[in-house]
Amino acid sequence: MVSNEAATGGAQAGGAETCLTGVKVLDLTQFEAGPSCTEALAWMGAEVVKVENPKSGDPGRSINPPPGQDAHYFLQYNANKKSLTVNLKDKRGLDLVKQLAAKADVFIENFAPGAIERLGLGADVIRALNPSIIYAQVKGFGAGSPFENNLAFDMIAQACGGTMSITGEADGPPLKPGPTLGDTGTGMLLAISILGALFRRARTGQGEHLQVAMQDAMLQYIRGAFATQTRSGRAAHRAGSGSVLAKNPPMGTFPCKGGGPNDYVYVYTSRANPEHWRRLLGVIGREELIGDARYDSPAARLEHEAEVNAMVAAWTSRHDKQDAMRIIGAAGIPAGAVLDTSELIADPSFEARGIMQTVEHPVIGPYKMTTWPVRFSGRPPQAKPAPLLGQHTGEVLGDWLGIGADQVAALRGDSVIG
Repeated sequence: MVSNEAATGGAQAGGAETCLTGVKVLDLTQFEAGPSCTEALAWMGAEVVKVENPKSGDPGRSINPPPGQDAHYFLQYNANKKSLTVNLKDKRGLDLVKQLAAKADVFIENFAPGAIERLGLGADVIRALNPSIIYAQVKGFGAGSPFENNLAFDMIAQACGGTMSITGEADGPPLKPGPTLGDTGTGMLLAISILGALFRRARTGQGEHLQVAMQDAMLQYIRGAFATQTRSGRAAHRAGSGSVLAKNPPMGTFPCKGGGPNDYVYVYTSRANPEHWRRLLGVIGREELIGDARYDSPAARLEHEAEVNAMVAAWTSRHDKQDAMRIIGAAGIPAGAVLDTSELIADPSFEARGIMQTVEHPVIGPYKMTTWPVRFSGRPPQAKPAPLLGQHTGEVLGDWLGIGADQVAALRGDSVIG
C-alpha cells in the first residue's frame, strides 16, 4: 500500500493543508450533510473540533460498525478532525462550548429544527459572544417553508428537491440517485459559502449567519431540468441514462462483453459536434452510413433511435467495457466504462495520484479512503484518520481555553466531558 506521505508527495508548503491554517471550526454536526462540509474545511487545513456526546458520539459512528469499532461510514466523513466530548445537558459543559465558540471562527450545526436554540446555542447567543463568527446551519427545509419543522435525510431532500423526479426510466417510477446529493451535495454548497464569508471577514471583520436547507440545495443540482421546464412549459421528464435537456442518439449505456451488472459503456455523441456520430460509425464499422439521411442529424437519429442503439450495442457487446472505452475514446468520441466501487478502489492510479489514500487508524488499522479531489500545488491534501470518540478533549480544552490537566481530570470525573 502507498502511505499517506508517498501518495501526496510529502509535506509541502503551500498545499491544501495551509489554506485555512489558523481557522478554528466548532463542529456540532452529525451523520453526513454537516460533517461533509466540515471535512472539506479540514482538508484545507482548518482545525475542526467535532463536539460529541460523551457516551454515544456522532450517531454516524454506529451505522453498521464492525464489532467494537467505529463505522466505516463515520470514517469517510470525519477525516482530519479532532473529537471533543462534552455533556451539553450539564451547565458547565454548555459553558465550555460557549467559551470555545467565543474563540472560534466558524460554528456549524445540523441538529433537528429548534434543537440548537433549546440548548441555548442559537445564532443570537453565539453571535452576541463572538460578533465576527461565521455561524452556519444545515436544515432539511428552509425557514418560511411549510415544512420547516420537519425532519429530513438525504432521500427526503432528493424527493422534495426534484432530483428523484428526473431520475429513472421514462416509463418507470422516480428513483433516488445513488450519490448522496441531499447530504454531501448540501454540505459542499455550505462549505463554499463559509469560505466566501471568511474571505469577506478577512477584509471587513464582518461575521455572518449562513443557513442552507437540503431541499433548497437540490434545486442547484437540477438547473438543467429547470431550463427544460422553462423551454417546454412542462415538468422535466425522466430520461433514463440520457439527459433531461435533450435526446441525441446514441447517448446512454450500451452492454459489453462479460454480462455482469456493470458491464456497460456510456457513449455520448454531442449535438454540438456532428463529427462524433461520423467518427462512431467508423469505429463500429458502419462507414457506409456516413451521410445517410436517416441518421445524419440528431432529429433523424431520434426518429430511428432503436436502430441507432442496436447497431452501437452490436459493436459494444463484442468488447469488454474497458476496451470499448479505450477504442471509442481514442477516436475522439466521449465514452466511459461503468465502473463500480470495487473496480475504483482497486485502480492503482487513484492511490498513485493521492485521490485515494491509505490511512492508519489506531483501532481499525490501515484502510483506504477517498480524499478531497482538488489538487493544491499539484497534490491533494493528506488524509488523517477520523478521531476516536473524545480523543482530543484534553488537547482542545488546553489549546483553546488554557484549561490545565488537573481541571480537565476534574471535569471528566464530574462527567462534564468524556
